Amino acid sequence: MLLLLLLLLLQLQLLLLQLLILLLLLLLPLLLILLLLLLLLMLLLLLLLMQLLLLLLQQLLILLLLLLLLLLLLLLLLLLLQLQILLLLVVLQLLLHCYYYYS
Repeated sequence: MLLLLLLLLLQLQLLLLQLLILLLLLLLPLLLILLLLLLLLMLLLLLLLMQLLLLLLQQLLILLLLLLLLLLLLLLLLLLLQLQILLLLVVLQLLLHCYYYYS
């Protein structure tokens, strides 16, 4: 009777082990699919982050180009001011020369 009970217990353990192996075999593809989905989601987030970074760099480049244009305009205004001062000096020198020549 005891031997029969031990045999039954052993069969129950074997059945539980088979059930556990079957459960693992069923869960393994599911875990693999979940892992692949997680990887895909991470790649998608990385792509989105790279696009945002590219957009930010594009905006920064536009801003730098506008600043460069502003600097060029400022330099042009300074050059025009310098030319105006030079022209004024030439006119004053001419007036001074005419004053000394006719006096």
